[in-house]
Amino acid sequence: MQLNGELTTLDLQRCYFNEIEMGFHSLNSSLSYRQIIAFFIPLGISASLTSITHVIINGTLSRGDNAPFIIACYAVAMSLFDILEKPMIVFRQTASALVTDRKSFKLLSTFFIYVLTIVILIGGVIAFTPLGDWSYRNIFNASPDMVSAISVTFKVIIAVIIFSGIRGLYQGIIINQLATNWLTIGVITRLISMFLISFLFITFDYVTSVSGALIFLFGMIIECVVSVYKGNNLLNNNYQEKSQHYLLKADISRFYFPLMYYFLIQTMLSPIIYILLAKSTDLEMSIASFSLAFSITQLILGFFMYTHQLVLQFYNLDKQKIIKFVIISSLIPTLLLCLLCYTPLGIFFMQVIMGADQALALATLDVLKFFIIKTLFFPWVDFLNGFLLLNRQTNKMVFSQIGNILTVIISLIFLVSIWPQLDGVNASIAASLGELSGFIIISIIVYRMSKKRSSN
Repeated sequence: MQLNGELTTLDLQRCYFNEIEMGFHSLNSSLSYRQIIAFFIPLGISASLTSITHVIINGTLSRGDNAPFIIACYAVAMSLFDILEKPMIVFRQTASALVTDRKSFKLLSTFFIYVLTIVILIGGVIAFTPLGDWSYRNIFNASPDMVSAISVTFKVIIAVIIFSGIRGLYQGIIINQLATNWLTIGVITRLISMFLISFLFITFDYVTSVSGALIFLFGMIIECVVSVYKGNNLLNNNYQEKSQHYLLKADISRFYFPLMYYFLIQTMLSPIIYILLAKSTDLEMSIASFSLAFSITQLILGFFMYTHQLVLQFYNLDKQKIIKFVIISSLIPTLLLCLLCYTPLGIFFMQVIMGADQALALATLDVLKFFIIKTLFFPWVDFLNGFLLLNRQTNKMVFSQIGNILTVIISLIFLVSIWPQLDGVNASIAASLGELSGFIIISIIVYRMSKKRSSN
């Protein structure tokens, strides 16, 4: 891309890293399944471990008195948190791609502080003004008791945004220096600390929606400390004071904001579902069963959230092996979910591992059955996203997300109006139809791109 006949700093950096990547690929002209597995498994493990976070929290909350009420309140607070956190998570990719020396890291850190200040101000308005209670009551159709619990929970959980953002900033440095094992170390220490505080809450019989927020906050602080320690160490030892690649604020903006919009659109899914479930026969059970089922599904799919990296790193080396690997591996989440839904393992997992009572366990398993459709298409959506990333067409990724959300909204409105007694099942049907819609859209986009390239 040129601007007034001159290459931008970001373009120079891309050329620089592309040369390194081409050199790496030239040394590895033959690709084996062993190499693919060695690359993919660590990424999958890291993503799966992160997904366990909300399984731990929901498993703790499901052991409380009136579990559906507690989980529903926490889920509403989390849905708002997810939207506010996304602008901070993007700094992981931004730091990884743009930081080349300590000066560029300092410039990105300044940009980070500006964004963090705006996000915290928005969160503070929701948490400490009547706007928050109005939102819980009118948008999520929460009862007066739920409004009070959601309000306290959200006040605690917005503090997570600060540590999540700092963590992401330094994790970008860790990824850039290929020390990704430290991401796994950070996640493991986070989960251990969350298990410990969760055990204490259960032991002392203090299980409320606020307990979930405190478990999340404590775990994020621990992971942030690990990330800052290693990231700062790498920054001081492996980065020059000044490099030949100069970073400008305009470069950061051009890279950061499109990614932020993509993640924000993706995050709108859960809040929209919770809002539209308001007309269900049993609101609390609808939200609670969907929340538990969604967290379990995300745990299973978490292992395949880096499928796009297979395309980025290896597709040009041996596309046949990559496609064969994805065909086989993409069936694993579907098989695992079928095992939970249609064998005695499912009720055991829900009651013993997740601690849900029989009513909530059965309702969650019913919701999970329709998530099987989503697991069939999710790995392939991420795989096709890899083609857009490989061709620097990330703006087109937004179209599949928009199609996904529109399908969810339309189908859920229809389902809830016709069969409100299905409760959370309606949400899983809508979410699966949305995934199917996104798959169709991105397949058309990639097909047209491939056809256009072959004709040229």
